[in-house]
Amino acid sequence: MKTLNAPTGDLLDTYFALQSGDAKHETAATSTLDVLWTLYDRVLRVDPANPSDPARDRFLVSKGHGPQALYAVLAAKGFFPVEWLATFGEFDSPLGHHPDRLLLPGVEISSGSLGHGLPIALGTALALDAQGMDGPRVVCLVGDGELDEGSNHEAIAVAARLGVGRLQAVVVDNSSSRHGWPGGIAARFEVEGWRGVTVDGRDHYAIERAFSLQSPSVPLFVVAEVTR
Repeated sequence: MKTLNAPTGDLLDTYFALQSGDAKHETAATSTLDVLWTLYDRVLRVDPANPSDPARDRFLVSKGHGPQALYAVLAAKGFFPVEWLATFGEFDSPLGHHPDRLLLPGVEISSGSLGHGLPIALGTALALDAQGMDGPRVVCLVGDGELDEGSNHEAIAVAARLGVGRLQAVVVDNSSSRHGWPGGIAARFEVEGWRGVTVDGRDHYAIERAFSLQSPSVPLFVVAEVTR
């Protein structure tokens, strides 16, 4: 399988464009592409040749609607054949409108029902702690509109109190939240004891640098702002 070492713009023009099926959440997908590419290209310790490696980083996409960007990046990195992209949304395709962990290597959770990813990520991090595995980080991608779900706030409140330092949340903020948050999204995490930054969601260097702020006992948040 070929790994594409190319800028995000080339991905949009090629791998993203191959997914020509019925796509009702294309805006949701394009908003995540730069974050996804940076994570897989510069941050996450994952191996397409061994996607179930126990020592791998766990990356959970809670924002499972509009998965075309995730599929494009996974294909570019060699998790599955590029030819699959053209089957997006077809009846018997492994590339559905929501990612399915049983059908695609590299997908940690079946997602799309909003608000599930961050609580699952917290549970995953606690399980790794219980197993004494020091290395893997657990990164969860969440949409700003998805933060309206109460289950996310329960996870945000508990994570810092338990000192789950391996947990990292990246919120792609395209101003789609219905009500917004007093003081901004970052304030919602900070008040519960998380550490993090707000960055330009199209700046790959800024995104990469933000994930270097990991602490052994404090969960990390990254708010990646993109134009709606």
